[in-house]
Amino acid sequence: MRTFTSNDIKKEIQHCSKDDLIKLCLRLVRFKKENKELLGYLLFLAHDEEAYVESIKEDISESFKNVNKKSYYYMRKSVRKILTDTKKFIRYSGRKETEVEVLLFFCKELKLLKPSMKNHLRLYNIFKTQTSYIDRKIKLLHEDLHLDYQLELDELIS
Repeated sequence: MRTFTSNDIKKEIQHCSKDDLIKLCLRLVRFKKENKELLGYLLFLAHDEEAYVESIKEDISESFKNVNKKSYYYMRKSVRKILTDTKKFIRYSGRKETEVEVLLFFCKELKLLKPSMKNHLRLYNIFKTQTSYIDRKIKLLHEDLHLDYQLELDELIS
């Protein structure tokens, strides 16, 4: 089956009635959990970005409390899962400020994780990769935000 471009879909949607669009959205939501989460974000949470960021932070914090600490292997798998979910929630927003703020929070939680990530190279590499990614993203922000987030990142790294 041919995959249609976004432009083709956009043109076709313009010709659909309101009822047809509702049916299309509801049908799309049935197939994937991510579609349902994205549509839920767009309908209920997009207007209040701060509340959305806080809910993501709460999810991250709760997930870190439930990390399997039996071995570093399980810890790393749990941390990777948390990071995957975090990146998925960041994608829904699409705002650079949200991305930086949430990833900074993720790194803070990772740094507080006991036993320490510094004792395990692969966990530490996740931390270093994310901090370097945050550093690159901070440089794309407005100057005022740039300074605030850079100070927060420097404090996190030290």
